[in-house]
Amino acid sequence: MVGLLEALVGVSEKAAHIARLCRREEPLFQLLVAEKTGPDRNRRFLQDFKTLADVLIQEVIKHDLGKEFPELQGHIHGEESNEFQSAQGDTVAVRVCATRGDTAALLGAVLEPERAAAELLAAAVHRDVALGDTALPGVELSIPTQDLAVWIDPIDSTNEYIGGREDVAPVDGIAPGGLSSALVLIGVYDRHTGCPVLGVINEPFFHRDPLTRRWHGRYHWGVAYGDTRLSSLSPPGPPRPQPRVVLSRAEGPAVRGALGPLCGHRLSFAAGAGYKMLCVLLGLADIYVLSEGSTFAWDACAPHAILRALGGGLVALGGALRARRAGDTEDPPELVYNRPAEGATGAERWANRGGLVAYVHPQHLEAVLATLATVPGL
Repeated sequence: MVGLLEALVGVSEKAAHIARLCRREEPLFQLLVAEKTGPDRNRRFLQDFKTLADVLIQEVIKHDLGKEFPELQGHIHGEESNEFQSAQGDTVAVRVCATRGDTAALLGAVLEPERAAAELLAAAVHRDVALGDTALPGVELSIPTQDLAVWIDPIDSTNEYIGGREDVAPVDGIAPGGLSSALVLIGVYDRHTGCPVLGVINEPFFHRDPLTRRWHGRYHWGVAYGDTRLSSLSPPGPPRPQPRVVLSRAEGPAVRGALGPLCGHRLSFAAGAGYKMLCVLLGLADIYVLSEGSTFAWDACAPHAILRALGGGLVALGGALRARRAGDTEDPPELVYNRPAEGATGAERWANRGGLVAYVHPQHLEAVLATLATVPGL
């Protein structure tokens, strides 16, 4: 599997470039927003969006990884349908063609009459990415790629990406919303066990140059396979006596009220499931708790792999609480990514039902489960 990690980082960088490119063309970006409907709609939001950037990034990742690793073809999954509705009402299946010219022509059918924009995007799709990270080629991993599959979230926190707020001030290091919470997530899991083994998180909008006003990004990766634990991130420091908890603003009062005393009444709030898990990975928070089933396999797989690489994990909250109440004190089982929910359709087949808890220190997980086990209705 030599080269897979480098390939994943490379496609994440190409994806981040496309995400920035689409945001720079603001009039075009507004034109390209299409509403998700039917079984692909995330029921949590009153309005949920699919953008051309979403679809194009997903198809670029599928194409580039499938071309370099043919054994992964048919096992690279994403959040998005690749069908995009043009302004004229036509349905266009967005994909990467054999040549830049063919891709530009296909994108031109979506973007008409914005031919220049189609050419610009096609150039980004077909560009070669040069990574300056000299450590990546030396990371040799002995995982057979024929046993792997991939989950892609091309732009996690799509609503924040569409909103485009650029100057949201962080609170204790955590951005409550805005472009900084829009991430590219690529997670690799074992097809047979469903266990996440490799993850890449790319932050396309990490820093804006004050002179050029252009955005620059960064990426993080982690490997957790067998006894191998590797990450671009530093190992976590010792656990805080009072864990810092990050939540969604949509989290209910029962969970907020229960967790407040545990963390000294210093709850943090942020947008985007991927971003909140990244806050845990970066040590800005110790625990991310979500009591609703509003996240999906593509949101969780990449961060989960990196959490495992750092000694943490990601568990299903509802199942863990049921086990605790039944007297089971064993480590709660972690989420897996190869098992669709029975009886569900569309995106709900891959929902993380019953919520989740992301953590780095096991003692913080235990404290949260002990606290929430006393909350009726969870």
